[in-house]
Amino acid sequence: MPTALARLISVAKGELPADLLLANAKIINVFTGEIEDSNIAICGDRIAGVGDYQAKEVVDVGGRYIAPGLINGHIHPESSMLDIGQYARAVVPHGTTSLVTDLHEIANVCGVEGIKYILNRARRLPFNLFLMAPSCVPATNLESSGATLGPEEIRQILSWKECLGLGEVMNFPGVISGGEAVLKKIEFARGKIIDGHAPGLGGRALSAYIAAGIYSDHECVALDEAKEKLRQGMFIMLREGSSEKNLEALLPLVTDKSWQQCMFVVDDRTGADLLRDGDIDAVVRKAIHLGLEPVRAIQLATINTAGYFRREGLGGIAPGYFADLIVLGDLPKLRIDMVFYKGKLVAEEGKPLFSPPATDQGLTDSVNIKPFNIDRLKPTSGGTEPVIEVIPGQIITRKRMEKIKTIPDIGRDILKLVVVERHRATGNIGVGLVSGFGLKRGALASSIAHDSHNIIAVGTSDEDIFAAVKEIERLRGGLVAAGGGKVLSSLALPVAGLLSDEPLETVVNKLEGLEKVAVELGAKLSSPFATLSFLALPVIPAIRLTDRGVVEL
Repeated sequence: MPTALARLISVAKGELPADLLLANAKIINVFTGEIEDSNIAICGDRIAGVGDYQAKEVVDVGGRYIAPGLINGHIHPESSMLDIGQYARAVVPHGTTSLVTDLHEIANVCGVEGIKYILNRARRLPFNLFLMAPSCVPATNLESSGATLGPEEIRQILSWKECLGLGEVMNFPGVISGGEAVLKKIEFARGKIIDGHAPGLGGRALSAYIAAGIYSDHECVALDEAKEKLRQGMFIMLREGSSEKNLEALLPLVTDKSWQQCMFVVDDRTGADLLRDGDIDAVVRKAIHLGLEPVRAIQLATINTAGYFRREGLGGIAPGYFADLIVLGDLPKLRIDMVFYKGKLVAEEGKPLFSPPATDQGLTDSVNIKPFNIDRLKPTSGGTEPVIEVIPGQIITRKRMEKIKTIPDIGRDILKLVVVERHRATGNIGVGLVSGFGLKRGALASSIAHDSHNIIAVGTSDEDIFAAVKEIERLRGGLVAAGGGKVLSSLALPVAGLLSDEPLETVVNKLEGLEKVAVELGAKLSSPFATLSFLALPVIPAIRLTDRGVVEL
């Protein structure tokens, strides 16, 4: 009996019939930028050839377009709040057949155990999940996390077969200053891919960061910043997530001279956005709408990403490549009719054709708050205080100094912001001020607070903030809206305080219900909970709040 390789070669030569022929297709050739009228012969999980072939099964796609499966080069699936099986149900019908993630959200809560929890489940799903070892657990020493991954733990993870390299090096000050621990992690990753995270970095500081072997960045928000990094040899990840919307500002970076150094990513995307709008396909669709040529847009979500991550056999349609394919009913609108993963039809007409593994009850004991009373949420000291100003559509913030007479000051949209440590019951509670949410009453709280994922809450009264935090404790993690001292709406996230154990549709319905309540409370942001989740992330300029207090960059 011939080996799989010998059979593939025989099919490619036309000596044996293919297992499947996708016939009468307009094939998007990402290598040349052309569209070819032809057929695709599939043998097992690979493409045998493009052209005139015989096959055991023929599927006539009726002149529709076929493109390579989409690759999301930087994504935190935990931000969807979905179990990884439900996450697959959300993204595979949208054409995502591969994703690259460092899983640092769950690692900050549960360490290596959290990473293995997701990897073990992902192996049974119809997509490729490639791991980048999370370089910053915790991201900084300015917050309290649930776990620490030092250089030796990173060296261990780098040896795993799923691991491609070192995940986003958020501690750019540590790199530039020669911090021993972060440099050890980088040295262990030599010869592998090392992803960057360097918002606003430029000049000699940027040169020092890149010299460490860090060759990508997904944090650009301005075109000039992206151009400087591109000129220095970095691959630029053009990001469009739920709360990080940088595509429109950065798209002019993609030219005939620079496009091969660019790729599309989403970074963080809620389950509601995945279900309603899509995953990386939504970024491609928006880029086309903004004027990027459709084939070029697909190149930035397929072959470019595969090339940067050195994924041989992914991102293109050619002999020997994996048969990860999407059938498009409309190219400019990127309507995905069929999705094939390793030669098998896994989604059709927006519906998954697979059942994810049952959700187990692991990692459900991660919310450990030291008992406190409402007096711990006391007002700030008064006088002139720093205020965190939210910038809609961005995760960067501005610092404002304001004379404070009363908190909250609803007329000036200055509200109280609180971060409660929830991993080791330290009793740490950070209290600050924030502007931009627009709440007129009530409070919003979340156990998703990048990257250490303590409990973060914004509100118009201590009573409502306290009620929301206590409900999260009862739920063992989640999102809560409170008003009048009572819980108005909630979404339980019992797995690491990050993930639901319920189906995709249930999670989305509850999240949308929460956001509706937030609007009724006065919230004026399109994704208030997603925005709230980033206000404790002390590696993003310009000002944040952690469980240890206000942090300025």
